[in-house]
Amino acid sequence: MKTAFDLLRINQWVKNLLIFAPAFFGGVLLFDGYIQRLLAGFLCFCCISSAIYILNDLCDVKNDRQHPVKSKRPIASGAISTGLAAGLMAALAGAAFLGAWFIGKEVLGVILLYAAVNIGYSLGLKRIAILDVVLVSSGFIFRVLAGGLLVAVTISHWLYIMTFLLALFLAIAKRRDDLLLLETTGAEMRRAIRGYNMDFVNVAMGMMSAVIVVSYILYVTSPEITARLGKHLYISVAFVIVGLLRYLQITLVEKKSGSPTRVFLRDLFMQLTLAGWLAFFAFIIYIRNGIK
Repeated sequence: MKTAFDLLRINQWVKNLLIFAPAFFGGVLLFDGYIQRLLAGFLCFCCISSAIYILNDLCDVKNDRQHPVKSKRPIASGAISTGLAAGLMAALAGAAFLGAWFIGKEVLGVILLYAAVNIGYSLGLKRIAILDVVLVSSGFIFRVLAGGLLVAVTISHWLYIMTFLLALFLAIAKRRDDLLLLETTGAEMRRAIRGYNMDFVNVAMGMMSAVIVVSYILYVTSPEITARLGKHLYISVAFVIVGLLRYLQITLVEKKSGSPTRVFLRDLFMQLTLAGWLAFFAFIIYIRNGIK
């Protein structure tokens, strides 16, 4: 039985962990008071992202009822009324804005911008192919930006670049899943899918994979990064390549790229790869370099 609690899509909150990225890579994650500020920002983004998910469900209820998985969502299945969903959406958005206001005006500005972009996405911009995946990817940039503001860390352009590229790769892979559903069921799950086909998506994923690897290699070998963290960062390239290959396998062979979050939460291979990559950087930043 679906409840109002299911509207929040708590499993999607894992995306908001990106707020911690600037502090982690900046070596200030363990500074006094920073964890508390980051957690507050994390909760604000959880509230606003859940509010946006509800808005999207309200706008997409007709299409969701044709989807084999989305049809089970609370609004599409009829378990939750649109009035109750709208009320919960307003409460969550209000909590996010109020919490961000207490944290700081700059963080509030980022959350307002995040909300504005996603409202535009939900109300119609998602129907425009390519723009739809770009807007989805921009949400990850807003999370990183907010994380930097919360701890007053200057964010490297590399973090913005890599975050956007990876988010774009995942969004394109998700469109491939939509195309598979269109081929098997004949149901058009989103208007933007008219601007995609398998050839385009496969080429785009291959291109994005190559760009991500090359960009990451440039990052770990750049003079400013090696000067701060050492020359052995190139070792972490192995984690990136293996992780990308595994996700390509999930997408192209297993055909299960419909939910990137579900992949990361359920696939042990991806979890171990990500854990190894994070552990490597944690060792470099906080142990070997002695940053407290």
